[in-house]
Amino acid sequence: DIEFDNVVGAQDLQLNTGTYTNSSGEQFTITTLNYFVSNIVLQNTDGSTYTVPRNDSYFLIKEENPSQLISLSNVPAGNYNGISFVLGVDSLKNTDPVENRTGALDPAGDAAGMYWVWNSGYIFLKMEGTSPVLPAADNAYFYHIGGFGGYSSPTINNIKTITLSTTGATAEVRKNKIEAPHMHILADALKVLNGPVPISIAANPMVMFSPFSVNIADNYKSMFTIDHIHND
Repeated sequence: DIEFDNVVGAQDLQLNTGTYTNSSGEQFTITTLNYFVSNIVLQNTDGSTYTVPRNDSYFLIKEENPSQLISLSNVPAGNYNGISFVLGVDSLKNTDPVENRTGALDPAGDAAGMYWVWNSGYIFLKMEGTSPVLPAADNAYFYHIGGFGGYSSPTINNIKTITLSTTGATAEVRKNKIEAPHMHILADALKVLNGPVPISIAANPMVMFSPFSVNIADNYKSMFTIDHIHND
């Protein structure tokens, strides 16, 4: 089991009610935080890896859901102390016939609102909210970041591969264990704004498919850390 625990700096993420401050000194709330996790590879302490079968390796994490827990089946026995995954959806799956994009990738189902029909591509990360630095009408900002470098977006590729590891506990996968090991990953939404390129909400309140989006993607590449692993 892998849990994605969304936080904002040292605070738990509270949709709509939590108030946070970025490195530009701007206060903001978060009303939506969604992102795709895909192409998962587990790192064993013996140096080997296990790649989750491609069609079983697409997940949509939504803070609004009661749980951000994903479960991986048929993982070989081993002691796993690392993981890599793509934040986003790879170009092959982006261009698959729609009938092959089911479950978390179904644009008419679970992925509704996370797919640009006009641009034929998935939104890898969606973060929306309000900030008092914006006009008083609705104070709304939004960041819808995608672009897989494909035929419709040859110059923008915001697919990011995240690699995490721990030198402490390992996820002990065994056939005879009743409970699955649990890897707890923190996802810090503040890093979307506070990264190599500090993002001012006032200066950039709405970012979608534009060259500036690569700055936000470069920022959110560092939003994940393994907090702990436990074996029940």
